[in-house]
Amino acid sequence: MGVATSLARLTARFLRHRRGNFGMIAAIIAPVLLLAVGYGVNSAQVALTRSNLLAALDAAVTSTARDLTTGTITEKDAPKVVEAFLIANGLRGFAEEGRLTLDSLAIDRLEGTVTAQASVELDVAFALFGAANRQKVTAGSAAIYSAKKVEVAMMLDLTGSMKKSGSTDKLGDLQRAARSAVSTLLGKQDPDKPRVRIALIPYANSVNVGSLAPQSVYVEQKVGDRGKVVSNVDPKNVTTNNRPDNCATERVGTRRYEDVGPEVQMVNRDFFLTEFSDGKAGYTASVRCPVAALVPLTSDRTKLNSTINAFVADGGTGGHMGIQWAWYMLSDKWKNVVGAAAAPGPYKEQDIAKYAILMTDGEFNLGFLGATTANGAYGTAAANRSIPHAKRLCEEMRKAGIEIFTVGFYLPNAAARDVMSSCASSPRYFFDTANGNELNAAFVAIARNIEKLALTK
Repeated sequence: MGVATSLARLTARFLRHRRGNFGMIAAIIAPVLLLAVGYGVNSAQVALTRSNLLAALDAAVTSTARDLTTGTITEKDAPKVVEAFLIANGLRGFAEEGRLTLDSLAIDRLEGTVTAQASVELDVAFALFGAANRQKVTAGSAAIYSAKKVEVAMMLDLTGSMKKSGSTDKLGDLQRAARSAVSTLLGKQDPDKPRVRIALIPYANSVNVGSLAPQSVYVEQKVGDRGKVVSNVDPKNVTTNNRPDNCATERVGTRRYEDVGPEVQMVNRDFFLTEFSDGKAGYTASVRCPVAALVPLTSDRTKLNSTINAFVADGGTGGHMGIQWAWYMLSDKWKNVVGAAAAPGPYKEQDIAKYAILMTDGEFNLGFLGATTANGAYGTAAANRSIPHAKRLCEEMRKAGIEIFTVGFYLPNAAARDVMSSCASSPRYFFDTANGNELNAAFVAIARNIEKLALTK
């Protein structure tokens, strides 16, 4: 009989023998089960702690990166901010004094990253194999921050349809939304070292360019002047005399879809602007030029908000003229006109991001370029000129590197929606709003999107 056969029989007899087997097997298995349970409890405890630590560290690093981006803190403040954020957001299980440690924090200016590692000394439930009951749990996280300067031009509709009517206060809604955008965009940045600047371009029948007018707007004095192409190099074109207001209509000629400065070609103030507003039924000279003048790029929130608060609604919808001036306020070709403090940075500079927010509550239906009579500057024919003009300007702005967000407010028809959706850099950048709360939410969302884009692009 072989050894294998004898061993098999012995094993079979042992298994058939019931007395004492259970106790023996239990004695053998119990320590193993206890060890497994202890290991499982410890593993679950460590995993939960690591998960909580990582979540808190992710939030701390992301918040710190955002504060570095907006200028709320400096690099030397970052370690204290991360540590305070970790403790404030950590669970009691690992936020006790002396238990949580910020092991390292690195800020890479070249890559624009904040990288951190933190650890927790955890009291585990079971001390296995004679090990201490304290175990170190470590987590790491990284986030992107940006030193980019941000330039935003906000084109805002101040046409007659924005007037308060009954319980609907469209102008008040716009003012609230614009102030919300200013607050969100400027945040808590250092006013002495602004990272974000905003330009305001109110528009209606034309655009009031304020103190920029003498250097940049050619006033057509008579019908024969209509369509003249001039530059401010000629001193006779740079004058405050015989200037009925500081408003501008369209740039004319072959450069109408370009952002060249006025030393190359000035923007015209069409002669029909005066005739249209004086002679067309329902219009007076007072509405040919918006009361509010544009504001070139600035971080002065007091100036921005006071301008917004003084908005007055009146006139028609010359949307392409507003788009034109939004572009100019973001173009470095206009830096000599707006002055050093408001000068836009160069296009496609890695450290500069440019955005336009274009808002309207109606169809673009007013345009002087191509009109043969003053009254012909308004209506269906004018819309057929204004809308393609607006779309082409948007196209050229996008080619130049400007990201465009658009906002419709109580838009009346498909044509109005089409021009807004066509101008936006992405379908996601078009906001179609139907009340004041939606308008405010759209402006805040755009401002936050701009912050995110400045971090990632």
